Amino acid sequence: MHDIRNIAIIAHVDHGKTTLVDKMMLAGNLFREGQNLSDQVLDSNDLERERGITILSKNVSIKYKGTKINIIDTPGHSDFGGEVERVLNMADGCILLVDAFEGPMPQTRFVLQKALEIGLKPIVVVNKVDKPNCRPEEVYEMVFDLMFALNANEDQLDFPVVYGSAKNGWMGEDYSKPTNDITYLLDRIVEVIPKPKKLEGTPQMLITSLDYSSYTGRIAVGRVQRGTLKGGMNITIAHRNGTMEKTRIKELHTFEGMTHVKTDAVASGDICAVIGLEHFEIGDTICDYETPEALPTIAIDEPTMSMLFTINDSPFFGKEGKFCTSRHINDRLQKELEKNLALRVEPYKDSTDSWIVSGRGVLHLSVLIETMRREGYELEVGQPQVIYKDMVNDGEKWVETEDKAAVTTRCEPIEELTINVPEEFASKMIDIVTKRKGEMTSMESQAERVNIEFDIPSRGIIGLRTNVLTASQGEAIMAHRYKEYRPFKGEITRRINGSMIAMETGTAVAYSIDKLQDRGKFFIDPGEDVYAGQVVGEHVHDNDLVINVTKTKQLTNVRASGSDEKARVIPKTVMSLEECLEYIKGDEYVEVTPKSMRMRKTILDHDQRKKAMKETCSE
Repeated sequence: MHDIRNIAIIAHVDHGKTTLVDKMMLAGNLFREGQNLSDQVLDSNDLERERGITILSKNVSIKYKGTKINIIDTPGHSDFGGEVERVLNMADGCILLVDAFEGPMPQTRFVLQKALEIGLKPIVVVNKVDKPNCRPEEVYEMVFDLMFALNANEDQLDFPVVYGSAKNGWMGEDYSKPTNDITYLLDRIVEVIPKPKKLEGTPQMLITSLDYSSYTGRIAVGRVQRGTLKGGMNITIAHRNGTMEKTRIKELHTFEGMTHVKTDAVASGDICAVIGLEHFEIGDTICDYETPEALPTIAIDEPTMSMLFTINDSPFFGKEGKFCTSRHINDRLQKELEKNLALRVEPYKDSTDSWIVSGRGVLHLSVLIETMRREGYELEVGQPQVIYKDMVNDGEKWVETEDKAAVTTRCEPIEELTINVPEEFASKMIDIVTKRKGEMTSMESQAERVNIEFDIPSRGIIGLRTNVLTASQGEAIMAHRYKEYRPFKGEITRRINGSMIAMETGTAVAYSIDKLQDRGKFFIDPGEDVYAGQVVGEHVHDNDLVINVTKTKQLTNVRASGSDEKARVIPKTVMSLEECLEYIKGDEYVEVTPKSMRMRKTILDHDQRKKAMKETCSE
């Protein structure tokens, strides 16, 4: 098949991207009639289905009127920017999918900017036009203004617009006239998106993602940029560090639907999977055996946040997890580095059982922790820390310098934050964000809601979501993306309340918890096992309080009516992994095991903790 279109789908979290791909696959007859269709075919990872976000990029191919359309699903969250950038290199055009009510959001801007810089031709799809209060025409204007602001060229600004509802399975040119299917969109793709350029010559392919099969091992996925790759041919792998390695391709596969199909040869412009290579990384080039020429490697944004990962050394070590040792955790982190390009791992102060893991934000790192937890790993993680840099101002922006004599300023990452809330909560939102050193940049009304934009330090984002949702009674829609480095904005007050810490190891008793409820709120229920040094609740005051939750009632042989009252225990506060990471202080860890998440002090023994605190105060 010679007619090919390579297209990436760009959208914000929850604007209907994966649903649209499901419908496109249906149009391409990829499901047998009567087959039980799982919604969100592309979000195959459990975490993706639960969170409703796409984390990993997938490749799908459909056939329509004799044309093979390779659809590349990209993550919508800028924390996964590493995935986005390398995947866009495989496409010739993109579908920009926007919600007919919300319009383009911050993450959409991040991915779209990358796509326009590469020179991809866009098609705009305004989705969810069946929603009440939607405003398709206004959204079209907003998209045009956004593209103009991102320096799109004239050809890119002359984009076709398709209106429709992916959920209801229709697309057309007029939002007020629903059609019967999505063929209008598929026709636009075939007409508007340019064919891949056929470049003759020696073969070249940039490895842009990895797949894995238990039969064949690691599989290299990418787009053939030049020439033709053949099964069984000898090739050279040009590594990112400049070294060359001679090897041989065992098999070549192309994508058909969700599956791989074996083929003899793949010409330039098509996306394929190469089987049988051993030592390769994302960003390496597969090139000619005799005259190897490497393609430029993929530039990926630097990490902005780091976290300490360490082995679980609590009294409950090894009770709930399969992989608990430093060797297990180190091997897993090294394996993650192979496919997670935006991640960095380095040993902590020459330690063999602690690592500093840096990524693109709390979500990026928490998805890694949650994935490891589900795979059976036990570990402990420290408080998220932003990565500071010493920079100089070049007149326009702050940049790093090699000049040792230059006068540098300590800079921190700044994020662009958008909060969409009902009007009555707008003042609360502004108050919460400005307390965290945020600066309001714009505010506009949309029907009964307000869209407020801020520039805020990444430090201020940590723990912000919980406060924003509480203050807005769960109505706020919050999104943020990395913008740039700017001078340090000053200290931000984090959680003021102290922790309630278990005094002894044992089982929590309802009698004790009932008597201590006036001291704060609890993170444990009666009957749960606790250990000395575990954070079991939040104190009402700003100091830490050591309490005994394992103390039982002293029994006597005296009985009086009314004195044996039943304990009335308020249910515990349940926290997600992100909430735990945002909640802990600098001297606390989150203990993560396959069955539970606990917060604890880094030093479990109360006397040693007091001693360490005195030493830091005296210094």
